[in-house]
Amino acid sequence: VLAGYPWDSEDKEAVLVNNKCQCVTVTSKLVPSKENPEEEVLERNIRILVPLTARENISDPLSPLRTTFVYRMTELCRKCDPVEIELGGEIHQAQQSTFCDEPETCYTYNRDKCYTSTLPFRYKGETRSIQAALTPASCYAD
Repeated sequence: VLAGYPWDSEDKEAVLVNNKCQCVTVTSKLVPSKENPEEEVLERNIRILVPLTARENISDPLSPLRTTFVYRMTELCRKCDPVEIELGGEIHQAQQSTFCDEPETCYTYNRDKCYTSTLPFRYKGETRSIQAALTPASCYAD
C-alpha cells in the first residue's frame, strides 16, 4: 500500500497517509543507500501522536480515558470515497478499500466531522437533555 512515490518531487518527503482521526502521518522519500551511496532507496517514516487525554468514547466527555491504542496500516490507508474507473469501455464506481463497512476508529476529533453529545440542560428549574456540538466549526455552516 505504501510503495508509491511521486517522481516529480526532488529531495522532498511525500505524504502517503495523513490520518487525523488516529493522529498518524506516513511519509516517504528517496535517500542514498547506506550500502551503496550510488543507489537511492525508499525511506518511510511513520509519525504517531498518542493523544493522552483521549476518551474511550470521543463523543462522551465523561467516558474513561483510553489506555489502549491500536494502529493497523490497512485501516490507516483506507479510502472509502468512490472513484470512477473505466472497464471494458464502461465507467464504473469503485471503492479503494475493503474496510468501508466497518466504523472508523477515532482517537481524537476529526475536525472535518461533526461530533455531538447529549448533555443535561437546566433552565427555569426544568432539566432537559439537549444535543451539544463538540466540534462546532464542523457542525454549523458559516
